[in-house]
Amino acid sequence: MRARALASPGPSRRMVLAGALGLGAAAGWPAAGRAHAAAAGGPAVFGCAAWGARPPSESVVILAAPPKQIVVHHTATRNVEDYSQQRAFALARAIQNYHMDIQGWIDTGQHFTISRGAFVTEGRHHSLAELESGRRQVRSAHCVGRNDVSVGIENEGTYTSEEPPAQQFEALVSLCTHICDRYGIAPTEIHGHRDFNDTACPGDRLYALLPRLRKDVAVRLGVRLGEPAQQPGFPDFPVYEGRDAWAGPAEYLPPGALDGELARWTGPGSTARGAGGSGRTPR
Repeated sequence: MRARALASPGPSRRMVLAGALGLGAAAGWPAAGRAHAAAAGGPAVFGCAAWGARPPSESVVILAAPPKQIVVHHTATRNVEDYSQQRAFALARAIQNYHMDIQGWIDTGQHFTISRGAFVTEGRHHSLAELESGRRQVRSAHCVGRNDVSVGIENEGTYTSEEPPAQQFEALVSLCTHICDRYGIAPTEIHGHRDFNDTACPGDRLYALLPRLRKDVAVRLGVRLGEPAQQPGFPDFPVYEGRDAWAGPAEYLPPGALDGELARWTGPGSTARGAGGSGRTPR
């Protein structure tokens, strides 16, 4: 597969947004989310510059081919009732810092993150621009063996015994619909992380919602929902024994990482509170 490295431009104050929630879901969003939604297309997505991302430590790789799948994750963080944009941005920064400083990656591992308040943020740089092009994708680091062929979506929270909030699930449906539409991905190719790796992610309750997610996406796209495609190398999806193991440090944010990030960005004397903050420079 041909690929090229794309240098990341310096952070700007421009917020990259795409579309609005469909089927009346915007009524359930926090006011700030509705205010930033455009006329049509998909959920509003806050680009890396909007939430104060650090530049990648090296150029991200843009793959010549579009993705074939979507992989759904959960962050395994606390199921908080803070649905604010401020927390969504702090979550994005905490994940990026953990992925770069502890995992040793060049940038955030996944392409997009959805907060419990239904705010959608861009993860790895250039993911949103390539999604809108509909032709290429950014090489990621969210699922061993699938980083060149799938879009990774993290959902804030732990969904082993509890379902995600309705507005978060709605944002997931809207984002998946937009991704499937732009890239021509069949709704049957929406999977959970455990389908490919030896992990419990995205939690039993969110994983159990994946059939509904596929159905909802198919309805919005106006296509018939069939069975998940059995492509070469794809075993039966619900069983994840023998899947690729997660390598390196712990998969999830360590306890307290997000709280520390919230304090750093929202505490007294902070100078990086709003959209467009440049974040700190890489190591």
